Amino acid sequence: MKSASQPTSSSRIALPEGTLTVGVGLFIAGISAFIFFKIGQQALGQDGFKPIVAMWFIAFSLAPGFFLPVEQEVGRALSHRRAIHQGGRPIIRRMIPLAATMLIILAVIITIASPYLTKQLFDGYGVVVVCLILTLVSYAPMHLARGICSGSQRFGSYGIIIGADGAARVIGVAVLWALGVNSVGAFALMIALSPLVGVVGVGLFGKLRTEAGPPAPWSEVTPNLGWLLLGSLFAAALVNAGPITVDILGTNAKPELITQFGNAVIFARIPLFLFQAVQAALLPRLARLAAQGHLDEFRSALRKLLVLVVGVGVAGTIGAFAIGPAVLKLVYEG
Repeated sequence: MKSASQPTSSSRIALPEGTLTVGVGLFIAGISAFIFFKIGQQALGQDGFKPIVAMWFIAFSLAPGFFLPVEQEVGRALSHRRAIHQGGRPIIRRMIPLAATMLIILAVIITIASPYLTKQLFDGYGVVVVCLILTLVSYAPMHLARGICSGSQRFGSYGIIIGADGAARVIGVAVLWALGVNSVGAFALMIALSPLVGVVGVGLFGKLRTEAGPPAPWSEVTPNLGWLLLGSLFAAALVNAGPITVDILGTNAKPELITQFGNAVIFARIPLFLFQAVQAALLPRLARLAAQGHLDEFRSALRKLLVLVVGVGVAGTIGAFAIGPAVLKLVYEG
């Protein structure tokens, strides 16, 4: 007969709790990215959509690169406190000024670089620089909210935040297209504002509440933040730098070619959405298992993650090579 303190059959579950729930939100986000790019190119043309492509990939290099580690540390710390029956509100109070400081630094750097960005990447549209900063302003609280949800095991709310971001963006650009709006700034603004929809929604339903608890020293919330920042920035750059690099180096390249390259990158990133669903649910689980001393189950979950990463990577690479060109031609006509 098993002791109540021992891991139960949950150790045999292939995927962490919450993976499928988060996966639904990520599926909506992935599909919405395709639709956003399709509608945007229908409304602005592939050449006119190029500044949006540049903004998209810069935003999704910077926002996850800097704020995903905040989300992960919040989720880990809250899950650890949850396992030892301590409230997590002091964790959030520690992380808010840290995230705000990073946001201010990024905004200042972008402002300083705005003349170059406007001329070289955004085809003279200074409003896109403003929307880029607004995008970071929106994604900072979004990642903080996601960390609260994952660390509190509110995976339904986590999925809603992700899915609502994509859905709101698509609805917004669909309305713009239907009204005949062809302003680059208006389409860029949809990227900037959509992350707040899900955050406000789950917040109004009380899903971002945390309990009072003992004070949180910096050592509790930042033990691995430096390494996480380094890894996250490199990962985000690796995933998103392609279109930006082509835009910078391809001085004679036609704008529509850069847009088409961005379309291909969006398609190739599909496997990442599958992994993110596991990552969001697994990190709090690992923190909980470590806090409870269930090291055998901890190792088992980590092994499953490694197998899943390799499997998704291989399947995604083969799939993109096999059907990628046909899908791009069908969806984007090139």
